[in-house]
Amino acid sequence: MRMVMVGGHTRNIGKTSVVEGIIKAMPEINWTAVKITQFGHGVCSVNGESCDCATAQHQFSITTERQLDSGTDTARFLAAGATRSLWVRTRQGELFTALASLKREIEGDEFVIVESNSLRRFVKPELYLQVLDPDNIDIKLSAQQFFDLADAYLVVAGRHDERAQEGTLSVLLAREIKKKKPCFNVSQGEQFMNRDVINFVRSKMVDRRNGKHA
Repeated sequence: MRMVMVGGHTRNIGKTSVVEGIIKAMPEINWTAVKITQFGHGVCSVNGESCDCATAQHQFSITTERQLDSGTDTARFLAAGATRSLWVRTRQGELFTALASLKREIEGDEFVIVESNSLRRFVKPELYLQVLDPDNIDIKLSAQQFFDLADAYLVVAGRHDERAQEGTLSVLLAREIKKKKPCFNVSQGEQFMNRDVINFVRSKMVDRRNGKHA
């Protein structure tokens, strides 16, 4: 199995669009797409609704998307061309409870693309991308923990004001740039995707499989 993992330092910065864009730009690949969501206290992993279930109950749920127009992120992945699209839902901080079942679901698939940071704790993908918006100073703990493990960074274009330039995210990114990590500029207007990103992903996922040098 060859896996691409797409994470980001906070919510709503384009991670889903990046996954969608990679799938759409590489139609020759039979992608299995996976969306991982971790719910907070009092929310059920089975249906995302308020729930008083005990800790040992409803720890996780894995469902297969069947509709192209359900309005969910997993439907977007299917509509982009994914062969299969899975939604993994767990309690916050308990992703490990779903790991064995998830591995069984995807063990026969050649190419898997996952939207998640937290899975990096348990799985080393072929390629790990982080989507970053320097103007959004919020940064999740999972993003900080695995920041230096990313193979490349997709930086969302913006004004990048002084406060953002002095924030934790910019400091972390500057450190990785000094290590010569690839850094691609993307924009919301281009759906957080461009040819440079696609060429990079293809070089790591397809060309290496075919014995070509990246």
